[in-house]
This record gives sequence, C-alpha cells and structure tokens, in this order.
Amino acid sequence: EQVDGRKSTLSMIDRLQRQIIVADCQVYLAVLSFVKQELSAYIKGGWILRKAWKIYNKCYTDINTLQEIYQKKTTQESLTSDAANDNHIAAEGVTEDSLNRLKGAVSFGYGLFHLCISMVPPNLLKIINLLGFPGDRLQGLSSLMYASESKDMKAPLATLALLWYHTVVRPFFALDGSDNKAGLKEAKEILAKKESAYPNSSLFMFFKGRIQRLECQINSALTSFHTALELATDQREIQHVCLYEIGWCSMIEMNFKDAFESFERLKNESRWSQCYYAYLTAVCQGATGDVNGAQNVFKEVQKLFKRKNNQIEQFSVKKADRFRKQMPTKELCVLASIEVLYLWKALPNCSLSNLQHMSQACQDVDDSSALGLRNLLLGAIHKCLGNSEDAVQFFQRAAKDELCRQNNLYVQPYACYELGCLLLDNPETVPKGKTLLLQAKEEFTGYDFENRLHVRIHAALASLREVVPQ
Repeated sequence: EQVDGRKSTLSMIDRLQRQIIVADCQVYLAVLSFVKQELSAYIKGGWILRKAWKIYNKCYTDINTLQEIYQKKTTQESLTSDAANDNHIAAEGVTEDSLNRLKGAVSFGYGLFHLCISMVPPNLLKIINLLGFPGDRLQGLSSLMYASESKDMKAPLATLALLWYHTVVRPFFALDGSDNKAGLKEAKEILAKKESAYPNSSLFMFFKGRIQRLECQINSALTSFHTALELATDQREIQHVCLYEIGWCSMIEMNFKDAFESFERLKNESRWSQCYYAYLTAVCQGATGDVNGAQNVFKEVQKLFKRKNNQIEQFSVKKADRFRKQMPTKELCVLASIEVLYLWKALPNCSLSNLQHMSQACQDVDDSSALGLRNLLLGAIHKCLGNSEDAVQFFQRAAKDELCRQNNLYVQPYACYELGCLLLDNPETVPKGKTLLLQAKEEFTGYDFENRLHVRIHAALASLREVVPQ
C-alpha cells in the first residue's frame, strides 16, 4: 500500500508539472496571437488564455491542498481515509522542496494573470468577465513574490516581472494616482536581494537605471543604462531597450542631440516599430534646429507605417503628416518632444530647472492650431512644479478648446482627466473631480491612446474610498 501511495503521489506531482508547462505554452501561444493585432487573433488568444487560466487555477488549488496534507503529516496530525480519498492525494514520498518548487512554478503564471487582469480598463471588463478571469492585484504580487523566492527555473522571470511592474507599469499607468514614486521601495528591496546573485546582469542594471530615473537622478540613470548597454554585447533586444531609455533620459534633460542619436540608431536597427522611432528621431532632430533634416525623416514615417492597428504608430503617422507637408519649426519640434514626455508619463522625472525651461518653450509657441496642446502641457508642467492653481487654469483652458478637436482630439479628454485628478486631492472638490473623470471616460471616443487613458481613469476612481460604480 505504501508503494502504491508513493506512485500515486509522484504521478500527481509529475502530472501537475506537465499541466503547468502546458499552461505556460498556452500563454506564449496567446501572446503570439495578440501580436498579429487582428480581431480574429484577439478572440483566439482570449480563448487560449481562458484554457491556461483554468489549468493554473486548478494546479494552484491542488498544490495548496498537497502542501496542507504534507504539513499535517509532518506534525503527526492524523488524516482520515475519507479525506485522503476525497482529494485523491497520498502524502507519502513527497518532500517539502518538491512542493515548494511546484508552488513556485505555478505561482509565476498564476500571479502574472492576476496582476495583468487587475489593470484592465472598465470598457474591457465585461469581455474579461465573460472569459472567466479574475483580477486581484495583491494576490498577483504575492504569487509573483513567492515564485521569485522559489527554486523553480522561472524564479528569475518572476523577479524581472516584479521589477517591470514596480518601475514601468505603475508609473506609466498612474496606478497610484499622483504618487509617481510608488513602487520604488519594493523595487529597491528586490534589487538589493538579487544584486549579488546577478552582479553582471544587464537587465538588473537596466532596472537600477529605471529606479534612478523615477527618482529624477537622470545622470545616474544614464550611467546605469550605458553600463547595461555594454554588458548586453550579445543581446540585441536588451541593447535596444537600453538605447530607448538613453534616448528618453536625454529628452528629459532636453539634450536633443544625444536623444536624436539614440532614436536614429533604433530606427535603423530595431525590428519593433521603425515608424515610431522615426518620429522620435525627427522630433529630436528638429529640436536641435536641423529642421530640414527633420522634415526628411518626417517623410519617412508614413513609409515605415506597418502596424495599422497600433495606436503608437497611428499617433506617429498623424503627427508626422503635418510636418511632412509643411516645414517644421524648432519651437514646434520642442513642443512635440514635451508632448511625448507628457503622454509617456515622463514629466514627473524632470528636474525643476528643466520643467521651467519646458514651460518657457511652451509659451514661446504661438501657433493657434497648437493652443489646446500647449495649455494641456503647461498644465501638466505646473502640476509637476507644484503650482496647482496655475495647473487648474491651464487644464480648464485646454478642456474648453474646441479647435483641438481638429488637430489633437485627445487633448480635451486628457485635460478633463488631469483636472479631475487635481480636484480629487481636495475633499471639497471630490464630487466635481469624479464628474470630470467620468466625463473623460464617457463623453469622448476615437482619440489617440484612449485605452491608456481609460486605465488611468480606472485607477484614479478605484483609489477613492467610495469607488464610483462602473
């Protein structure tokens, strides 16, 4: 009977391991489907993810049950034969290490699922609920932390996922409202734990740079990104990620020459989005004063437009089209660089002196077609400078600017969102803030980066004690 029990347990552990591998592979297949960016591919990918989730959920539950039985055995607590039969689990022959490793293996996918679904905007929640996915942010973080501390082969991936979440996702989607440094404490603790294990890792050096950038230590961040670039000599994709950050840090410093060089190299080398990199290259080149060279690159943007359903490429083509037809000015290119910094949530990473220079650069623009955009950016800059009253005035002007509906459709909903967030900070104006957030969500459609804004609105509403009914 003992031999039979041991075989039963070992076969169950083996089966669980295989099921986790199947679920992992299904997630990778779903990602490949989503890359196609077609409706049929999204539907197919959604159903594949549904299968993966069911496997993860069942494995997670079964492994927890196994651990409970093992703990009872080790503490000499008796198990009734009925309970053992009900669970179809025999605890003989199981080691604590094997169970912990198995729990680590399933926790990576299980945690990543919870974390990603918890960030889905309300307009997609109905579809997500139809597919049967939950979304518990804390459960996701807890599971990924468990996986990162485990002995499973995916432990380093779980660590990288946590660093990615704390240093990229949280600030980009404003998941913590106006707290731009939320997540830095957790990220620093993870790096401190793992740094000795991976002393020459380009990825860990990259995330060190991300932390420094979020702390507004741009020179230190640039040093880290350059070091990561050197460490990634045979890792082309990691090199490109580092180059991208070097370009962004240079833009943050208003060092458009270095930013231009980084983005131009990405335009020529990267397979990801040459269209987007061409736009950034042209903007930075024009901001240096080389408007003739910039116009030539703006003309390339349309030719490099390949991903028709990609919001970033659609935005790049739309913006480049104006400068393709008429000569750009240095002032408008500088404004375009500040616009990109705003849309990618990089203005909070800028120093006070650079923010003041950006404010002056915005005021120097007298193009009537860019008035709404100028007011939106001035509002965002004054918000970062702590000038709330001035920020409110600029956001109000941007929200009322009807001309921007023709040139920059996203300006009004983004201005409503920004104004709403500022009003949420004052208990007396919370109702007005909620109204503006709902207005931004419900009254505007078809503008650039709509889903991105919906995620931020969702996070802002969810952060309130009394969550607005969706």
